[in-house]
Amino acid sequence: MSTLEALLLGLLQGLTEYLPVSSSGHLTIGSALLGIEAEENLMFTVAVHVATVLSTIAVLGHEIFRLLKGSLSPLGEGKGLDRLNGEQRYVLNILVSMIPIGIVGVFFKDKVEEIFGAGLTVVGCCLLLTAALLAFSYYARPRQKENISLRDAFIIGLSQALAVLPGLSRSGTTIATGLLLGNKKSSMAQFSFLMVIPPILGEALLDIVKAAQEGMEAAFGDLSASALIAGFAAAFVSGVIACKWMIRIVQKGKLIYFAYYCLLAGIMTLLLG
Repeated sequence: MSTLEALLLGLLQGLTEYLPVSSSGHLTIGSALLGIEAEENLMFTVAVHVATVLSTIAVLGHEIFRLLKGSLSPLGEGKGLDRLNGEQRYVLNILVSMIPIGIVGVFFKDKVEEIFGAGLTVVGCCLLLTAALLAFSYYARPRQKENISLRDAFIIGLSQALAVLPGLSRSGTTIATGLLLGNKKSSMAQFSFLMVIPPILGEALLDIVKAAQEGMEAAFGDLSASALIAGFAAAFVSGVIACKWMIRIVQKGKLIYFAYYCLLAGIMTLLLG
């Protein structure tokens, strides 16, 4: 992988991680068009995913700090969940949302990796599914809720676990699911971006352990230091831009435009496949 190819794929990863168009699907498409196997460069995958996590922290750092500070406060009066303050409830929701993706990561990681090698047909079909989900969430008008419940957090987590399929947008799936459940536009983008931080970091840690076991030379493949840095920097910068943009898009209710894009991209991908 050349430095230019790493730069292009890093930009693609950062932009599509937050926009509801599937980063995994677009990386698969981009790699196919460039004639490279990005998934074989384990350290490149780790670098661009960690970069997108850092871009989330850069954009939502003040909110993350507020949640961490509030979650460390003493429990209040009452019983059960009534003792939790707003920040503690929010963190609990994030932890609950992680359960499905954690199960998939621990027990079905090999199966997921097999699907990623299934070619562009799977990507195209999942992009069409993303388009349908985004369109449905745009036209549906469920009754609005004040806060994300534990039940909703778990269901949104289930949608995140399903979105490990290449072409099925993680942000689009989780945000659309939250909106269909009646959660407010103003809160869903932020929740979607925060809930993915622990799983991505956990997967990166597992990949680093795997790299150490297999040997760092195999993990880096033909990746040079300059290509790794270029990919990381591109993913971080484009991730910051896309994260800020996506929050505004969700608040304005403009997800339908991405449904049109995913529909077109899905059809084109099936034709290429």
